[in-house]
Amino acid sequence: MISMLNQLVDLVEEHLTDEIDVGAWARALGTTEHHLRRVFSSLAGMPLSEYVRRRRMTLAATDVVSGREDLLSIAVRYGYGSSEAFGRAFRSVHGTGPAHARREGGPLRAQPHLKFHLTVEGSAPMHVRILDHPAFRLAGHAARVPLTRSGVNPHIAEHVASVPEAEHRRLKALSEMEPAGLLAVSDDLDPDRAEGSELTHLHAVALRRDTPVPEGLDGVEVPAGAWAVFRSAGPHPATLQQTWAATATQWFPSNPWRLRPGPEIVAVLERSEDFSVATCELWLPVEAG
Repeated sequence: MISMLNQLVDLVEEHLTDEIDVGAWARALGTTEHHLRRVFSSLAGMPLSEYVRRRRMTLAATDVVSGREDLLSIAVRYGYGSSEAFGRAFRSVHGTGPAHARREGGPLRAQPHLKFHLTVEGSAPMHVRILDHPAFRLAGHAARVPLTRSGVNPHIAEHVASVPEAEHRRLKALSEMEPAGLLAVSDDLDPDRAEGSELTHLHAVALRRDTPVPEGLDGVEVPAGAWAVFRSAGPHPATLQQTWAATATQWFPSNPWRLRPGPEIVAVLERSEDFSVATCELWLPVEAG
């Protein structure tokens, strides 16, 4: 996986003034765009799209300051259809517009060419099971919310709190199969997992495929396939979020599995009364790499 990511950033470097086709690159590297973007984002600490933008603007800054071309020509070379769009991208990286940078020579911020290296970690074992699971349905209450990478997501907390207590009990009684109990489901995720990007959060339970979704509930069809199920226990949600990150930084790079499209599910097995400590299972849809 490390070699694959380094090949990816080399391809980005070679095509900074061309159209970026991550899907084609992923196929050539023997993986999927879904998996490649997720692992890149987790290891680099930024979405692939953000890295591409920063690298383009790093190189564009040299062209801007040199003064050899007009700004529109530079904008077009780096894939922007207007000086205004180029200016917004330039300003978001450098904190100043290209005209000002040309006059004053800066300030400018550089995004180095990334290189991934293997760091031996993982002295603490990850508790994971792989299972083939039949197709099933998720049924519950859905809401579109922005993604947050750390801490409690206030939008999800607000959504769950808005569900009446009687409805929580009703949902829990509907649960028919693993993953059991009330579930926190993330679906329709942005491929890059960008902070603030929208996802569908479903406060839900798992039903057998032939069970109709009860009236008043939102449903998601989940096809049959393999799942990697990771167990975490400790302060919540920090331990769960650390486990989520470790799947990309430790488990996927050292195991012959990759993510496939589908919902990501958290099942809470045990928790303290105030939810400050919890034992959870994180269900990720996978396929053989």
